[in-house]
Amino acid sequence: MILKTDIFKTRRLMTVVAALAAIAVVCGGSKRDASLRLLYWNIQNGMWSDQPNNYDNFVEWVKKYDPDVCVWCEAQTIYEDGTSKARKADDRYLTENWGELAARYGHKYWTKSGHRDNYPQVITSKYPIEKILDIVGEEPDSVVTHGACRAAIKVGGKRVNIVTLHTWPQAYAYRAADREASKAEHGGDKYRRMEMEYICNHTILAEPKAVKEYWMMMGDFNSRSPKDNWFYKYDEGDSRLIVHDYILRNTPYVDIIGDRFAEEFHSTTYGKARIDFVYCTPKLYKRIDDARVVTDDYTRAPERDKNTGFHHPSDHLPILVDFNMK
Repeated sequence: MILKTDIFKTRRLMTVVAALAAIAVVCGGSKRDASLRLLYWNIQNGMWSDQPNNYDNFVEWVKKYDPDVCVWCEAQTIYEDGTSKARKADDRYLTENWGELAARYGHKYWTKSGHRDNYPQVITSKYPIEKILDIVGEEPDSVVTHGACRAAIKVGGKRVNIVTLHTWPQAYAYRAADREASKAEHGGDKYRRMEMEYICNHTILAEPKAVKEYWMMMGDFNSRSPKDNWFYKYDEGDSRLIVHDYILRNTPYVDIIGDRFAEEFHSTTYGKARIDFVYCTPKLYKRIDDARVVTDDYTRAPERDKNTGFHHPSDHLPILVDFNMK
């Protein structure tokens, strides 16, 4: 025989269990709302490698890491599938359809950087994105070749500023009349240094309180850092180091991978070069739970395409950073 008191106890227990379950759901949601997983990657020619596959491999790979915000360098379709033949402008899936592509891995919002050529950056996010500034430089001698942008999102009630960039890639300066002479004079390194100063002056250095705020800056810098010179062993004052020397000396930014792995070298290319970086301000750096260059079955061994010289899936490796924004 079941007593009435037992029924009441059972009901009370069920109520408590349900309440605890509800609290668990709420707490789980709060934890997710207060986390920020950043995924950055130079995806080479708008993820050229996966174009013929409708980006299915790329989408599944992104979904596996479930990032909250992504920053993609080289985010525009440029070439025909499997070739180095330029695709007509009106037949390029990206950048105009990033909203559709991002939705496939769970991102509702996206924005594109300012740019002058085929190499913009794109931000996609689970959080609404506030676009603040497109950066393309100024004619005639301060052109930011691949463009940059400043945007912001809010996570856990906190505003996070995002700066994206992709600097000039060549050994000679942009628009150099004599390319060989410019190479000899380290024109490319000096040009990248100019671009970096221009970008910083129009973003973090334009905000007096930025050192006390949440800022991150990432992209393909096409240059090496003094923090890695124990590995490179370049001569002191080598021009290949001047871009990051400027950042480290003149801004509050912290090199996330460089500081967390001070005695390890983490290449971000198919060779031995760390030229992709994620920087952040000290206040945001303190909130990092984890950070790494992603070397998994999809990314770790880029394969060079014999016909085009491009790589599968990209000639760069991604960077993943987890921030706790509680």
